[in-house]
Amino acid sequence: MKTTTALFAATLLASTSLASAESLRWARAGDSLTLDPHAQNEGPTHTLAHQIYEPLIIRDTAGAFQAALATEWAPKEGDANVWVFKLREGVTFSDGSAFTSEDVVFSFERAKSEKSAMKELLTSIVEVRAVDDMTVEFVTDGPNPILPNNFTNLFIMDKGWTEANGVVNVQDIANGETTFAATNAMGTGPYTLESREPDVKTVLKKRDGYWGAGEFPLEVTEIVYTPIQNAATRVAALLSGEVDFIQDVPVQDLGRVDSSDGLSVKTAPQNRVIFFGMDQGKADLENDNVEGANPLADVRVRRAMSMAINRDAIKQVVMRGQSQPAGMIAPPFVNGWTAEMDGSSATDVEGAKALMAEAGYADGFSIQLDCPNDRYVNDEGICQASVGMLAQIGITVNLDAKPKAQHFPLIQNGETEFYMLGWGVPTYDSEYVFNFLTHSRSGDRGSWNNTGFSDAAIDAKVVSLASETDLAKRNQTIADIWAVVQENQQYIPIHHQVLNWGMSDAVVTEVSPEDDPKFKFFTMN
Repeated sequence: MKTTTALFAATLLASTSLASAESLRWARAGDSLTLDPHAQNEGPTHTLAHQIYEPLIIRDTAGAFQAALATEWAPKEGDANVWVFKLREGVTFSDGSAFTSEDVVFSFERAKSEKSAMKELLTSIVEVRAVDDMTVEFVTDGPNPILPNNFTNLFIMDKGWTEANGVVNVQDIANGETTFAATNAMGTGPYTLESREPDVKTVLKKRDGYWGAGEFPLEVTEIVYTPIQNAATRVAALLSGEVDFIQDVPVQDLGRVDSSDGLSVKTAPQNRVIFFGMDQGKADLENDNVEGANPLADVRVRRAMSMAINRDAIKQVVMRGQSQPAGMIAPPFVNGWTAEMDGSSATDVEGAKALMAEAGYADGFSIQLDCPNDRYVNDEGICQASVGMLAQIGITVNLDAKPKAQHFPLIQNGETEFYMLGWGVPTYDSEYVFNFLTHSRSGDRGSWNNTGFSDAAIDAKVVSLASETDLAKRNQTIADIWAVVQENQQYIPIHHQVLNWGMSDAVVTEVSPEDDPKFKFFTMN
């Protein structure tokens, strides 16, 4: 299957090799999972959405806030429970309809709904109200000092378009639903959807009437986006000039690309950590050889597994130096990260064997590891290396690697017991990590917490973060939650990713720590 996909991609790319100077041919390992902007909280999905849709606020290439559909935002004078957003005037959707506060209210209510993958970002909001056509108020259940941090990937849809096409409800992507919004798009952004063949090719065209004309370079007039899972094919396409820009240069090819005439590689730390999750909640695992018990329920086993992973070896051998070993599941960009916690993961095979014996598993056990093969840098290679490392302490791992479109629903639906996941933190705050990955899987939080970890006291602390205005007290609560996460070994951190963007000399851009190129910022030589 992989070879077929690679050959098809190469043929497709060859057919576009005569693209004009203003056409940007873009490739990366995996495609967007959907065009419904509220259905999946996933980097490549958001990256494509950013070209068509827009949020109220964006982050620029340095990670700083920049006005988008909102021009001003601040807590309401005299009422700290309300944030007031002034909207940009004169904005239209690509069909010419006017953008107003009604669209913002509708989009946020949609994003707060049960099937939305974005609802954890909006848990403190109790009401979204339109004051007038260009003013929206967000009422929270207590003062929320970092509410705007949650809005940078919260895209605004046209209420009329969404209702007319029967997609008021968010696509249930975890259960395989397909909707009109999953395959069509209409936003206020700089580009419109010309054509889309999922996992094959998507074409975007620069739109007339975009409000940002004159404010952004907008030198890219056409985007031809081709997912190429096979790393060798992806690099070959860049080297041959069939594509102009790839987000994920394989680490083994960095020197080759950077030394090629007319090409360069730009590198930067990414705001993302890669880790393994373990289901400690089940009474008995389905994919192991231990009857009547769950070895992952014992914290000594989880610690032993972490101690067996040689992160430095993964960095040197698998990642060719392009990673930063991690001891916690938050990147250094994030409020709450500490060097002490991040340096806490040490390899100790003999110590791990002793813990396994103490837990009653001196002879080990077998288990299945679910891993994506088209989402993170060398994701399957990391999993393969970890299989050998865990074998040293008697754990036989059966690796099942598959595309992210099949992998992520396993986590979302609670159908995996040992799995790889990567997590970026667009809010730059630990609350985002806790809302999705630590809070119990219940209500509008914990949708990616497949570990079975559930602690009422921790849940209460996580909830409190949304309304604590004393930042010293809030940071102490964050530290307290991290202490429990670390002591419990809820996850096995592996490393922080490093970004390597490869591009022709015709393309001028800087690497975003979010790995989300916004092509309206690009210039073309």
